Amino acid sequence: MANDYNTQTVTKSDEYSLSLMKFLLPSLFGILMFLVPVPFNGSITIGVGILAETIQSTFADIIPLFMTGVIILSAAGALITKTVKPAWITNNEAMRNLFDISAFWLLVRVIGSVFALMVVLEAGPEMIIAPFTGGTVLFELVPVLMAWFLFAALFMPFLLSFGLMDFIGTLLRKFMQPVFKLPGRSAVDASASWMGAGPVGVLITTQQFEQGYYTKRESSVISTNFSIASIAFSLVIISFIGLEAYFVPFYLTVTLAVFVAAVIMPRIPPLSLKKDDYHEPVGKQITEAAPKDESTLSFGLKVAVEKANSVKSLGSVMQKGATNVLDMWLGLIPVVMTLGTIALILAEFTPLFVWLSMPIVPLLQLLQLPEAQAAAPAMVVGFADMFLPAVIGNGIESELTRFVIAGVSISQLVYMSEIGVLIMRSKIPLSFWELAVIFIQRTIITLPIIAGIAHLIF
Repeated sequence: MANDYNTQTVTKSDEYSLSLMKFLLPSLFGILMFLVPVPFNGSITIGVGILAETIQSTFADIIPLFMTGVIILSAAGALITKTVKPAWITNNEAMRNLFDISAFWLLVRVIGSVFALMVVLEAGPEMIIAPFTGGTVLFELVPVLMAWFLFAALFMPFLLSFGLMDFIGTLLRKFMQPVFKLPGRSAVDASASWMGAGPVGVLITTQQFEQGYYTKRESSVISTNFSIASIAFSLVIISFIGLEAYFVPFYLTVTLAVFVAAVIMPRIPPLSLKKDDYHEPVGKQITEAAPKDESTLSFGLKVAVEKANSVKSLGSVMQKGATNVLDMWLGLIPVVMTLGTIALILAEFTPLFVWLSMPIVPLLQLLQLPEAQAAAPAMVVGFADMFLPAVIGNGIESELTRFVIAGVSISQLVYMSEIGVLIMRSKIPLSFWELAVIFIQRTIITLPIIAGIAHLIF
């Protein structure tokens, strides 16, 4: 009897050890790929970033042409699905998700393919194919997204599917809930953005919402407050604007401004009005609160191991990752090509952002920023693209004003050429107009903080 008992104990112990390894090893790989800062090419990035930047530099000449083909394929596939409805698409869930879309998104894909072809062939209206409109999107923005989405979407299941989010969420719930009114796992979204790229954070949030781990309110808050520009991109911005010597105080300033905004934004409309309902097709899947008779650590470990045990095989995980890649490439990048180009056309060829910035001039003067008239458009043009304020700010003489422009552009977060499109393309319930309101709110909250610190530095 004693031997039988010992055998059962050993067997249970072995099973638990195996389950623990199933949680720890893939999660460790996910941490190494997404959350550990790594120096690379003179800046700080993450493992996924190293792979993405290597692909970008190795195939720099090929990627725009390849992605033009992908954009055309996305439009052609959607057109065929809408008109012919072939069985090999309609009877296949994965293909249906890629190509069975609404008339609006079909139109967006078709316009994106036309824009991409025009830019590649250098044929068409100057405002579309110019290096600072369609050229910027196809040759600078699309390659970055293509490479980042390839590896981020492929490896993201290691971050989400093996219990890491459940473990961290349980541990950090008591901090994240009262401060930001969010689940503990949202800290992972912020870290992935901070170390890697903002779109990675939105990608994680979208997946977590669609899988039942965030409510509509939580996903709306996280995607518009925690999709922070990476340290690497922030360094690019401050260098472009000619203030790289101030990078450390600059990034600390941005961090403070973003933190304050993240505390305030969930408590005011439109974010505070979002319902705490989970994605209807899946319902609530999250449990972060530990029972009273169990420690937070042991409960976090238990739910993490249970999550890891629910994974069928590594093959299914990689298949899920590959599906994510196709969804990003075929579903999102054509939208970025269309809306990104239109946003840059409005910024470069129309006085729209100059008009919109007029009410901001008195505020900048109140904050005693030199060259307020010239700086005002930079405060609103960031809604089109995060890099545009730096382009405008580069021509301003005052270092103080340039510092503020760079800081605000990073802190605004919601820009339509990338983050905004990602959110609108997802099932997160935020409209274009709500994103515009959130952009304005973030500007109003972060501008005085950054300006105040800038006056102390300069």
